Amino acid sequence: MSASGAQRTATGYVATEEQILLSSPDVGPLEEDYLLRAFRSGWIAPAGPDLAAFEEELAAQTGVEHAVAVSSGTAALHLGLLGVGVRPGDSVVTSTMTFAATANAITYCSAAPEFLDCLDDGNMDPNLLREKLDEASRLGRLPAAIVPVDILGRPADYDRILPLAAEFNIPVVVDAAESLGSRYGERMVGSLGQASVVSFNGNKIMTTSGGGALLTNDGELATYARYLSSQARQPVAHYEHTEIGFNYRLSNLLAALGRAQLIRLDSMISRRRVVRSRYASQFQHVPGVELFGAENPHRDNCWLTAVIIDPHQAGFTSEELAKWLAGFGIETRPLWKPMHLQPAFSSCPVLGGATAERLFHTGLALPSGSAMNDDQVDRILHAIDRFLCG
Repeated sequence: MSASGAQRTATGYVATEEQILLSSPDVGPLEEDYLLRAFRSGWIAPAGPDLAAFEEELAAQTGVEHAVAVSSGTAALHLGLLGVGVRPGDSVVTSTMTFAATANAITYCSAAPEFLDCLDDGNMDPNLLREKLDEASRLGRLPAAIVPVDILGRPADYDRILPLAAEFNIPVVVDAAESLGSRYGERMVGSLGQASVVSFNGNKIMTTSGGGALLTNDGELATYARYLSSQARQPVAHYEHTEIGFNYRLSNLLAALGRAQLIRLDSMISRRRVVRSRYASQFQHVPGVELFGAENPHRDNCWLTAVIIDPHQAGFTSEELAKWLAGFGIETRPLWKPMHLQPAFSSCPVLGGATAERLFHTGLALPSGSAMNDDQVDRILHAIDRFLCG
């Protein structure tokens, strides 16, 4: 959000534009204070004390020993895959119901993504994973890694996925880009698998403007990721490089923003939970409309709230509702278009796919940001009421 498109209030910055966005950044005086202090400290270059502190605080928040803060969640996933041994010519199994960054990071390793269909909650189907690994084992072509994806902040079924991966001795790198702050039982998301990656993009649960992090309990993996993320420079006085590295490190200034956001993370999640509860009440008695992922037993971060619309029961489609809301300046978005339907990945193998395709055609994400005020939520619900009564 530009400075000209926002006004300062006692509680932060609130959009003055008429449009209500899906998930706008939620920033205010605390973030401004942290950024100014970092700026005035002189640590403008990528390294600095705020970066080191942010990594320590993020690791503590997610219950892991190491965090490596980088320029994006995609970069973190790329480093994580390289760190667990993915190499050119390998295959990596992931969910077809995901954003393109998941598959893109696999291809950055010159590896090939292989897609699995999802369950009704949008997450990887463990039964299909078992089928895939049994067949790959029989053929002697096991994947180099498994990348489950936590869709819209809801954790995948790790009670089934992780034992399967262990049975075949395959590392798991969790794409938790959307699920920072969620819990899986008593564990925080970010502490599952050999490594997890989170995103701090502007539309995520918290932001560093752009950025992400690799989270792990593996010290060697963290050290290797940090080394690769700094152009793989050897620890000598001159510039010495024995392998290809990347310019992936997060800047000290953006890390300062992240430190402030971490302090507010729980309150931002609580606000999104309130917004979700209002949507749940709105659609509770509407035939053919259900809250997406409502049966997931774990406490997610409510990053995005979405509905699944059965047009035969509801009498309308997700596309019709989206078009109506757009007329009121309210942004919505379909659920992810499955990767096996994307032209860039159409040649990659997929097991199943019908569930992901159904969710894509019937799902609609609604504005869910913690920066929304009550008047904006009321405006959305009023617009939906008018649509339902039309």
